[in-house]
Amino acid sequence: MSKIYGYVRVSSVDQNEDRQMIVMQRVGVPEANIFIDKQSGKNFDRPNYKRLIRRLKEGDLLYILSIDRLGRNYEEIQNQWRILTKEKGVDIVVIDMPLLDTRQGKDLMGTFIADLVLQILSFVAQSEREKIKERQAQGIAAAKARGVRFGRPEKPVPDNFKALVREWEKKQLPLMDLLKQCEMSEATFYRRLWEMRLART
Repeated sequence: MSKIYGYVRVSSVDQNEDRQMIVMQRVGVPEANIFIDKQSGKNFDRPNYKRLIRRLKEGDLLYILSIDRLGRNYEEIQNQWRILTKEKGVDIVVIDMPLLDTRQGKDLMGTFIADLVLQILSFVAQSEREKIKERQAQGIAAAKARGVRFGRPEKPVPDNFKALVREWEKKQLPLMDLLKQCEMSEATFYRRLWEMRLART
C-alpha cells in the first residue's frame, strides 16, 4: 500500500520549521512520515533525507513545500528528482508550484513542461544560494573593514607574562608549568612570545 511522506528543511538549527509543518499537516501527511533536516541545502548529505530515501517505495507520494527546500544545488536537484521519480517510482508534489506534481500530466507534453519548470526552479534555487553566499562574504568583509573581530575573543596574556618568559628562558620554569600558569596552548604561547619580541624591535 502506498504511503504519503513529507520532507521539511531549514538551513540551520535556529530556524523554525513550523510553517512547513503546518502545510504538511494541511495536505494530510502523517506526522510520523515527515522527515526534517536542519541543514544547508548545498548538497544532499543530510541524515533525515537519507532516511527518507531508504523508506520510500514505488507508488509512494512525497510532498515538499518548495523546490529550494529539497536543495539549492542545480545539478543535484536534477539528479535527486530523477532518482526519486524514475528509479524509485515515487510521485512528488511541490506544494507552491502546482506544475511540479508528477501525478498530473504523465503524457509527453506534461512531462516536458514539468521538466522545464524543474530546470528553471532548480537553477533559480542555486542562483539564490550563490547570491546569499556573496552577500555573506560582502557583509563579513565590510565588518572586518570596520574592525569587527570574528570568533572567540582572544584571551589576554597574564600581567606577569614577561617575568614568566624570563624564568622559562633561564630554564628556571618548565614550559608545561608556564603554559599552565598562562592558561594557553603551546602554539598560542609561541605566537604571543613572537608578538612580544616583535613589539620590542
